[in-house]
Amino acid sequence: MASGIREFARSAPGQVAAVDGDRSLTFAGMDERSSRLASGLLAAGLRTGETVAVLSGNRLEYFEIATALAKAGLVMVPLNSRNNAADNEYIIGHSGARALILDPALAANAETVLETLPLVLGFDGGGDAGRDYEAFLSAGTPRDPGVDVGGDDLFCLTYTSGTTGRPKGVMLTHAGRVLTAYGAAIEYGLGPSRNTMAVAPLYHGAGFSFGYAGPQLGGTTSVLRKWDPEEFLRMVQDSRTSTVFLVPTHAQQIRRLVESPAAAYDLSALETLYFNAAALPVELKEWVHEAFPGVGVHELYGSTECSIVTDLRPEHSLRKAGSVGHPWFMQEVKLLGSDGAEVAAGEPGELFARSPMLMKGYLGDPQATAEATDADGFVTVGDVAVRDEEGFISIVDRLKDMIIAGGVNIFPREIEEVLVRHDDVDECAVIGVPDPTYGERIAAFMVPRAGRTVDTASLEQHVRSGIARYKVPREWHVVDALPRNAGGKILKRQIRDEYVSVPPAPPQGEKHADRE
Repeated sequence: MASGIREFARSAPGQVAAVDGDRSLTFAGMDERSSRLASGLLAAGLRTGETVAVLSGNRLEYFEIATALAKAGLVMVPLNSRNNAADNEYIIGHSGARALILDPALAANAETVLETLPLVLGFDGGGDAGRDYEAFLSAGTPRDPGVDVGGDDLFCLTYTSGTTGRPKGVMLTHAGRVLTAYGAAIEYGLGPSRNTMAVAPLYHGAGFSFGYAGPQLGGTTSVLRKWDPEEFLRMVQDSRTSTVFLVPTHAQQIRRLVESPAAAYDLSALETLYFNAAALPVELKEWVHEAFPGVGVHELYGSTECSIVTDLRPEHSLRKAGSVGHPWFMQEVKLLGSDGAEVAAGEPGELFARSPMLMKGYLGDPQATAEATDADGFVTVGDVAVRDEEGFISIVDRLKDMIIAGGVNIFPREIEEVLVRHDDVDECAVIGVPDPTYGERIAAFMVPRAGRTVDTASLEQHVRSGIARYKVPREWHVVDALPRNAGGKILKRQIRDEYVSVPPAPPQGEKHADRE
């Protein structure tokens, strides 16, 4: 994963690799600084194969740290900047990290380990969090340590969000990450002299992979430190960004800011938008096409464990809206029913993928690895999908989010797609909540559009016209916001847990609890 920086430090040393506000770093600068950090870490006693945790928001240093760890044969453990101290203590302990590099502003999120780790480096002088990062680099030798790193060696340990219990450490290799970057270059227009942006969090798997791919492949990445739709559009304009990775939440918030961004900003350099992390609602996708005319829109499906699995390319974007396309480069995909056999076209099945980009497994958890992997080496993360007669795949829902009401399987996404087409609804989440008669009943949680009020009677009539009667929610809840993780996915488990701990008022739709 360090080879790209090495290569362009030789061929284009003065070219800018990364921009962070009024700071920038050339390829020669990133190569030298990463070598200083790598040599310094090894001189401090860290050994090849050991882990180093990184706790930071989006900033230029993330790229040189990743390069340094790759040069030293050390394994990066990115920590979610939203994690509390207990979360980070668990991950640092589980991963066996012997060093921590952090933003001192986040020191409270790691306060329980600061005194126990052999080495802690802090940006911006270090504060009370540890040694000064810049002083540590200055003391290091600028010579590349030249550690022998193989493709099957670990590049990073990325921890899952832990929505179903303790987070699991996903072991990702150098070869898998490099292949993902090369595929992204072909598909999304990354490469030498191309401009992209780091918008999604760099501690998140996809956010890092696509942000780092800028300099890794000879281009320039502009860092957006904190998500702000107005600042994002201004940066796209000023940096002449040609390709950028977003999640659906970003598109939703851009729309809230300005209905026609291409009319308000000079986005003439923008060629490609690619979306991941959560399903892009069809109605929102249609707006993206209108709002960014002439821009190629990709919708991809992937996971930390499997990398990019499928991609819906621009030529099919609207014709197959709701789909995530065909299997991506090198990916084999199969959809299996509960009996373990492949399902027919149009039938839902659990999605399994196999490629050279797969994880090596979950760190220290052979049981979870075995449960996610079949006898042929295909891996699943529990998503249910269907494949149509043309081979296009659509994600139906998470297996764990499926609602079983009266013995009938109901997938929330179908209901959500209808809900967001109502004029009053900005975004929504549908979950199953406990029901003494049917086991579960359907509850909808909705965020209203700005300046609008959700009328549940009108909404129920709208939903009834679009789906079967037994799929109509029995409860309607209007909320200010929906909880999300760093990747933009709605945390349905949190909604469900809060519902159970604080039961709401009697369901408005109970009179419609009849079933077909």
